[in-house]
Amino acid sequence: MSRSWIAPLIAAAVAAMAGAAAARAPTERVYRLDSVARFSGAQPTWDYLTFDARRSWLFIGRRKAGITVFDVRAKKIVGRIAKSEGANIAALVPEVGSGYTANDDGTTTTFDLATLKTLKRLKLGDGADAAFYEPATKQLAVTMGDTQQLTFIDAASAAVTGHVHLDSKEIEGVAPAGGGLLYVAERDRNRVAKVDARSHALLAEWDVPNCEQPTGMAFDAASARLFVGCKGERPVLSVIDVSTGRVVAQPQIGRGNDTVRFDPDTKRVFTANGVEANIVIFDQLSPDRYGLFQALTTRPIARTLALDPATKKLYTVTAEGMVDLDRPMNRKAAPFYPNVYFDNTFVLLEYGLHPKLAAPQDVD
Repeated sequence: MSRSWIAPLIAAAVAAMAGAAAARAPTERVYRLDSVARFSGAQPTWDYLTFDARRSWLFIGRRKAGITVFDVRAKKIVGRIAKSEGANIAALVPEVGSGYTANDDGTTTTFDLATLKTLKRLKLGDGADAAFYEPATKQLAVTMGDTQQLTFIDAASAAVTGHVHLDSKEIEGVAPAGGGLLYVAERDRNRVAKVDARSHALLAEWDVPNCEQPTGMAFDAASARLFVGCKGERPVLSVIDVSTGRVVAQPQIGRGNDTVRFDPDTKRVFTANGVEANIVIFDQLSPDRYGLFQALTTRPIARTLALDPATKKLYTVTAEGMVDLDRPMNRKAAPFYPNVYFDNTFVLLEYGLHPKLAAPQDVD
């Protein structure tokens, strides 16, 4: 019996399978620089970025210059928060239409989220580093490393509701985890604290093996995984199963991490690493498995990060700097970490997804 019909059938089947696979395969897209916005100002300094998805506004903590609000679609400054000098961050509370800053003199500046009008500036303590909103209890947790505590504020009234003492002088990122729970990075102790915002109680503290200087934090509620950026000599992203406190993954990241973001839509983890000038991005393959998606080159000291959840664009800021030998040097961050930045060099970098570049062809 002739089998001449087999070869054409196999060829047709292979072609059909290839066509189906091509139809299923998504277009490969990677992050690239879209735009640069320059801001004026003498000797810029900065910290956290906060994105308002309702208005596409980016709140930039510029420390001595206060909070600058930038419209990322119109690409222009829409306002500055009055009486926010010394602000490291703006924490937004859309439910009550307000925002709160954390100012380095231990105050918070409250403002109207729609008009950006300042309401009042309140004294909380000796120093405030950052503020994070906890939606289940409708409170803000303000990190105050100088006095080793979290201070809680009612989001509607701005009244102080309680305190939690932590044996840390370098209280860093805070990740709300739902139900009133917070996870807090204790950078100087290489630990993570678990805090109950309802009762204002410290529930637990975990050592994080092979994690020096935990700083940036993010949380995935669906998998109960906490992401911790560790900025020490061996920088890694520590992934913690919060049901047990066990580290389940620890992929390498760049030096100088200050911010970690998680996108629940794409299951992607972003780490901004200023010393190494990169954003290292991972795909969550499963709760305990993480694959490198991209290591994106940025600019030196671009260490903080915001994500637009709708467009998936990334935002980071930096400036041109140097080490001034007449000023104190920050050798803990890096051997030659800038301690002064040049006037009018502060920039906002916007990164968007673009088709992946074709592989270069060999040339004989």
